[in-house]
Amino acid sequence: MEQQRIEIELLTEKNIELVRKIQRDDIGEAFVDSVDTIYEITKWGITHNCKGHTYAIKYDDVYVGIILLGEALEWETDPDEMKNVPFYRLMGFAIDKRYRSKGIGTYVLEKVISDCYKEFGVRPIALGVHKDNHSAAEFYLRNGFVKRDVMEGNDYYYLRYPKEEE
Repeated sequence: MEQQRIEIELLTEKNIELVRKIQRDDIGEAFVDSVDTIYEITKWGITHNCKGHTYAIKYDDVYVGIILLGEALEWETDPDEMKNVPFYRLMGFAIDKRYRSKGIGTYVLEKVISDCYKEFGVRPIALGVHKDNHSAAEFYLRNGFVKRDVMEGNDYYYLRYPKEEE
């Protein structure tokens, strides 16, 4: 995987049609929200001045994914350690099934986190992984997240605390 072949751009009305075409039929909405749901969350966040962005991911000029990383609003189900603590929530991260296991996801995750920290400040990150989404669970564990026993519906919480150098 060559990093220069990966582009990350804001999700907009101009590129959403192409992002909707990513092949993710093996990832149901119980595992990852649809592009349209993520876009609605994105528009709400922009309207309410939330920190963060939603990105379209391109590889060799082909749209291959989506990721949202933004300021978390507190949910009742958040782990106790996240209560009254500013943190980011990662949502809607999906890579086209034809482009997985090429290092794109790891590169994009680290780049988006780094850019978010530079633009908005360093905070812990939380996300939910469906209890049956074993490949996503393994991915996040490999990328510095820690699984918690706390659940929101069918999703386990995974948390990542900033590294010392961030």
